[in-house]
Amino acid sequence: MTARLLTNVRIIDPSQGMDEAGSILIVDGKIAQAGASVSTSDLPDGCEVEDCGGLLAVPGLVDACVHVGEPGAEHRETIASASRAAARGGVTSIVMMPDTNPVIDDVALVDFVQRLARDEAVVHVHPAAALTKGLDGKEMTEFGLLLDAGAVWLSNGRNMVDNPAVMRRAMTYARDFDAVVAVATQDRHLSATGVMNEGLFASWLGLPGVPREAEIIPLERDLRLAALTRSRYHAMSVSVPESAEIIRAAKQKGTAVTAGISINHLTLNETDIGEYRTFFRLSPPLRTEDDRKAMVAALADGAIDIIVSAHDPQDVDTKRLPFADAENGAIGLETLLSAALRLYHSGDVPLMRLIEAMTTRPAQILGLDAGSLRAGARADIALIDPDYPWVLSKEDIMSKSKNSAFEDARFTGRVLQTVVAGATVHKA
Repeated sequence: MTARLLTNVRIIDPSQGMDEAGSILIVDGKIAQAGASVSTSDLPDGCEVEDCGGLLAVPGLVDACVHVGEPGAEHRETIASASRAAARGGVTSIVMMPDTNPVIDDVALVDFVQRLARDEAVVHVHPAAALTKGLDGKEMTEFGLLLDAGAVWLSNGRNMVDNPAVMRRAMTYARDFDAVVAVATQDRHLSATGVMNEGLFASWLGLPGVPREAEIIPLERDLRLAALTRSRYHAMSVSVPESAEIIRAAKQKGTAVTAGISINHLTLNETDIGEYRTFFRLSPPLRTEDDRKAMVAALADGAIDIIVSAHDPQDVDTKRLPFADAENGAIGLETLLSAALRLYHSGDVPLMRLIEAMTTRPAQILGLDAGSLRAGARADIALIDPDYPWVLSKEDIMSKSKNSAFEDARFTGRVLQTVVAGATVHKA
């Protein structure tokens, strides 16, 4: 038996509504006790005791949208390097999107990811399976086999399923397995030529824009199909207030819908693009400051369920180009928590709700053993100094790709230690 006691911590666990000073006792990789009532006098033999100096202890973060280059683009990111970046950011469970090369659309690829993660990753890696073969939106994959093999939900990655009949069949089939269909709501025709948010700022920069309707129209279509099929639907990354209102209305009608938003869209806006900075070319594009504020409010009131990093590593060959020619995407695993704490320090989102959106709620949606510090739960923990000042430098980035939208950004709050199944995998 191995035992470890973390003392002098402020425990925030949304799964129990807990916010109290106390200790966490870990036995054989699981939480034995957590809270103010934990006794430090009657410990198991050989128990390791660590005084954490008043740090914040929260469940390890669960990031539900992580793009990884492996297999097929290992020069951008491997499962091993993504896991190290995740550990540094306090993320202990990641959902790996299926848009690899080859696509994760059969059981062999799900098994490949799981075996590689067991051998090389320092955090838990959960593969998402492709909704359609090759992500081409035409032929459904074998949902039952993929889910049985360990896929946590079904997604077409960055691609929409254009054909509503195919989407309806997929949702109906997924319902029979109680599986979540996770969708990036971007109409590829409406957004095909656009590279940033459509509006006055895009006109000033002379860049073609993506209208908000490119998100709203497919979202409305999918939510009607979700209501029709009574399936579980997740909008992976929404960005405009109209989307939040549509989702809120669908929830009130009883549709089984959840939604996520990237940390980029909660903390950045279109003006951050500045002089054509390609690290800020994202999909969906960064919106206006008014949009950002409205989305923060929607997160605070629960219309939007979770925050994701939308980690999308791109190398210099795809980013060091004119803005209109660069690929979409930015890395974000290492900065997810620190950037999110901006919303707490500004007073816009209560700390309990903020932590819930990155831990308990995504774990609930995905059905994972994560996001909780209850007795018996796996001991995945992030220890945080919420007032720690630091600056992200390119040299410090753990990810193989360096395309961070927060390079040289100043943060207040940092993960100082990450624990996975009772073992420390990162310590600052």
